[in-house]
Amino acid sequence: MSSDYATAGQHASGHFTVPAASKEPYPDDVLAQLHADADAVIARYPQARSALLPLLHLVQSVDGYVSGRGITFCAERLDLETAEVSGVATFYTQYKRHPNGEYTVGVCTNTLCAIMGGDQIWEAVSDHLGVGHDETTSDGKITLERVECNAACDYAPVVMANWEFFDNQTIDSTKRLVDDLRAGEPVRPTRGADTVATFKQVSRVLAGFPDGRADEGVGAGDASLAGLRLAHRRGWSAPAGAPGEADEPRDEHAPDASASGDRGGLAPGRHSSTDTPSNNADTHPGDQPAGEATGPTQKGDPA
Repeated sequence: MSSDYATAGQHASGHFTVPAASKEPYPDDVLAQLHADADAVIARYPQARSALLPLLHLVQSVDGYVSGRGITFCAERLDLETAEVSGVATFYTQYKRHPNGEYTVGVCTNTLCAIMGGDQIWEAVSDHLGVGHDETTSDGKITLERVECNAACDYAPVVMANWEFFDNQTIDSTKRLVDDLRAGEPVRPTRGADTVATFKQVSRVLAGFPDGRADEGVGAGDASLAGLRLAHRRGWSAPAGAPGEADEPRDEHAPDASASGDRGGLAPGRHSSTDTPSNNADTHPGDQPAGEATGPTQKGDPA
């Protein structure tokens, strides 16, 4: 067990103990590369402080979590207080304030995944690994998480490994996934990239440095495309845009549902919210503020 995982525990109050090594200065070569990468990130934004989110990912790509020295680095580069950086790092769950495993395995236990078996998968895999939510196995390989939604309800129950999709999972398939990850065996996501990158590698991508794998694998599976195919067969289309907006190209051989009285190609019985007039603005340019007199009152008006 590495010293980081041994010392990153919890106080009785529930606050994580940050290892002393977390605040030790970066080696000169590491710091030089961090500065070079930070220059590239900051240059993308009109205001330097807007680069904080990707810089935190950059720190994680080096340290494996948002370390004390990483917070100091971000604060110095962006002219922020360390408290401001910490406030952001502790707000978003994708930023880790203690050493993260090489692979983050997230089991969705939100409504649809839960009723399709997500809760049972979570309990079984948690017992199998001997860790709970946001805890890391002793070998530093797996950090297990309960996830509120993996944004893939059409493939429930869904598990993610470093944010790559593993669809239609079972207890056995998820146990096999974590075992293969711990053993260093290659695993192939259901959709997306052909392999699962490490947490540090993914963090560098999230910092804005592509790894060239964006076009690997299947982007959208059959379940995601079912509604689109149905719409094409029945000639449904989205409501018309505002006047002057270009229409999306459509198949010239597709039937024109709007000609059948279906209100702009919408499915029967449906209507667009865009045909409802918006509320009048409370004020208009040049209006007097409410309560200010604009002229003499008429007879009978309250003074």
